[in-house]
Amino acid sequence: MLAEIITIGDEILIGQIIDSNSAWIAQQLNSIGIRVKQISSVSDNKDHIMASLNEAQNRADVILITGGLGPTKDDITKTTLAEYFGVSLVQNKDALENVSRIFAKYNRPLLEVNIKQADVPENCEIILNNNGTAPGMWFNHGGKIFVSMPGVPHEMMYMMEETVLPKLKSIFKLPTIVHKTIVTAGEGESFLAEKIADIENSLPSHIKLAYLPKLGMVRLRLSAYGENVIELNKEVEQYASKLIERVGKSVITDKDIPIEKAILDEMDASRLTLSIAESCTGGYLSHLFTQHSGSSQVFLGSVVSYSNNAKETILGVNPVTLQQYGAVSKETVIEMAVGALHKFKSDYAVAITGIAGPHGGTADKPVGTVWIAVANNQKTYAQMFKFGNKRTQNIERTSITALSMLINSIRENP
Repeated sequence: MLAEIITIGDEILIGQIIDSNSAWIAQQLNSIGIRVKQISSVSDNKDHIMASLNEAQNRADVILITGGLGPTKDDITKTTLAEYFGVSLVQNKDALENVSRIFAKYNRPLLEVNIKQADVPENCEIILNNNGTAPGMWFNHGGKIFVSMPGVPHEMMYMMEETVLPKLKSIFKLPTIVHKTIVTAGEGESFLAEKIADIENSLPSHIKLAYLPKLGMVRLRLSAYGENVIELNKEVEQYASKLIERVGKSVITDKDIPIEKAILDEMDASRLTLSIAESCTGGYLSHLFTQHSGSSQVFLGSVVSYSNNAKETILGVNPVTLQQYGAVSKETVIEMAVGALHKFKSDYAVAITGIAGPHGGTADKPVGTVWIAVANNQKTYAQMFKFGNKRTQNIERTSITALSMLINSIRENP
């Protein structure tokens, strides 16, 4: 069973908004055994939409469309679908009642343009929008399923969860898909591939291994396809165990969660606390932790000591150290880590100082030079890295590297 996702809207094509809808829809379809063949974004243009629909129906069994259902003139999805199927628009009683109810709830006048939102192609089955005025539309045409939904994410998500996914599962006999993700850090994709080549080659045809690289990390995803979910899970776990044993200390977690969430969970289970002293990352590492609910059980606080004065007055870095070795040095980063450890009275502290770029480098300390330290009450470990000259990438790579150093330190000192 194959699906195609089409998002409609000029705002996507000019980069004004990011198409998060497609990624979410693809995840939901995959979870019920439907593979996504292609994802397309098209403009608010009738000919472009018609061409996309023609191409999609030749590739996929289910075509999901989002966007272009609003009340304004640039929202042309409904009229284009009516023309595509060769039918007229008709007023749907249930959709009209829904629109009227929403406007009455907020004591707002119901304009003609809002009433027209209840007009739908006569060959569709409407999907009531419990969170907005534009109804969704379900078409069964030529043995293919077309579903049109609003582009507003929360409206689309409710329709998918409450109506579209259950209906697809009831209509089609869908296979089972089982995924297992292993998150690694500190080792590049090609090195990992070489290390686990024999395991990958031994995988049966119904189990695939995917490499999902990102700055400083690689996710290994095993995907198994079949009918018996119990047997599939058993097989996937067996191969996952082999991969974890082979990859070794580069494995952060065998759950599909961010690295910092895995660290939070592990530290929370051991009742460990953490503090951070950041310079060149400007609070990014702290943000990674605090974006997760419950992080306060582990994360006690941080200092963004961007200036030398902040390093001295807040973290207690010795002025002589800064003068003799500079802000970007092993000596300074160690004093930053120890300072954070004592200031917050945490079990662990991470410190970062470096030159994120694109300016500020010197011959002996070029842009991308970073020192990272991890400290606990018994030991402080520091290491220098040399990344590239891209500021944003340096900040992200530094943070991921710091996370990897932290989890390794925790596991070496249980």
